[in-house]
Amino acid sequence: MRKKKTVIKAAQAAPTRAPLRLTVGIIVLLVGIVSWETVTTHSSKAKPIVAASSPVPLLPTTNFIPTIPNTTPPPTGTPDGMAWIPGGEFSMGVQNAPDMNDVGMQATTDSQPIHRVYVNGFWIDRTDVTNEEFAKFVKATRYVTVAERTPRAEDFPGAPPENLVAGSVVFSPPDHPVQLNNHFQWWTYAKGANWRHPLGPQSDIKGKEKYPVVHIAYEDALVYAEWAGKRLPTEAEWEFAARGGLSGKPFVWGDQFRPDGKWMANTYQGRFPVNGTDKGADGFIGIAPVAQYPSNGYGLYDMAGNVWQWTADWYRPDYYARLAVVGGVARNPQGPPTPYDPAEPGEKKKVHRGGSFLCTDQYCSRYIVGTRGKGEVSTGTNHLGFRCVKSGAVSDQSASP
Repeated sequence: MRKKKTVIKAAQAAPTRAPLRLTVGIIVLLVGIVSWETVTTHSSKAKPIVAASSPVPLLPTTNFIPTIPNTTPPPTGTPDGMAWIPGGEFSMGVQNAPDMNDVGMQATTDSQPIHRVYVNGFWIDRTDVTNEEFAKFVKATRYVTVAERTPRAEDFPGAPPENLVAGSVVFSPPDHPVQLNNHFQWWTYAKGANWRHPLGPQSDIKGKEKYPVVHIAYEDALVYAEWAGKRLPTEAEWEFAARGGLSGKPFVWGDQFRPDGKWMANTYQGRFPVNGTDKGADGFIGIAPVAQYPSNGYGLYDMAGNVWQWTADWYRPDYYARLAVVGGVARNPQGPPTPYDPAEPGEKKKVHRGGSFLCTDQYCSRYIVGTRGKGEVSTGTNHLGFRCVKSGAVSDQSASP
């Protein structure tokens, strides 16, 4: 069932909750671009994580320690389109960027402190789920995504009937520079926007079979994963896979954003978010097909940029601090029992990872591995997709480190 969404007066409204009866459109409070927790299993000596709304103070950021991958051979029989991730122990989180700014990298405090985590081996999709793959699922199941369903009046008391229309949130850049403290200036709720029509009813996905499917709410991703015999990755699994065996590097490919001048991910160039300023120096203006840039050390594509990816973990900005208080190595963390975002305490949010084609060092540098995003569970956008994982057999896992 579609969850109640945050509603604002219009795309130009201030970022506060406005009465529904005053709205001229419905839009979810997006966090994909300003997008930024895990019940965890520890050793028997560890103290349980306490679910509470009061924040835990951040501890000093520690240094990265080398990754210790499992050495058990991978299971036989590789599932189509997937890669084996050995799992093991690694340092999870991110260090402060040298050029932190108020609207961009300062928000990486929710990705600190760096802490040690162990994950079992698992399979993961080499690419994001594509339009072609999602279309096969829809054809087989007749599934209707959240964005394609008409909002129910009982979920939006007092809303005018004309506002209760199916749709989703689309990047709508202004034609002039704007301050970067109000993302409603470049997002709009578009009637008829969904995975088949990513920019609204006038658009389609013909010829874009290999593009990542977008406008996917968390529920949509879950149902697809179950149909495919898979599941969504935990945040820890996602980061272990994204790092590709590297430890402490800012990017999934290494130390430099553009090694030897080569573009490694689909991001935003130009003055964000002004319309027409992104000239596509990286080869694409807007979304790109999957696997257009080099893969990481595990053979995975687009673990940075292009589209955000859902994970299974509830979002909580102080979760890493809570893990640090517990101490030791967190084993196969699954996320906190409940979500909490102090910016919107009433909204249920899951962690996003990877950044998107709209990420830029001017505003959102979430293509930096280790950084986090967040998203309300019933919200899809035209820069949000997902990929799936599949657990390895218990006998395939190495012993506890």
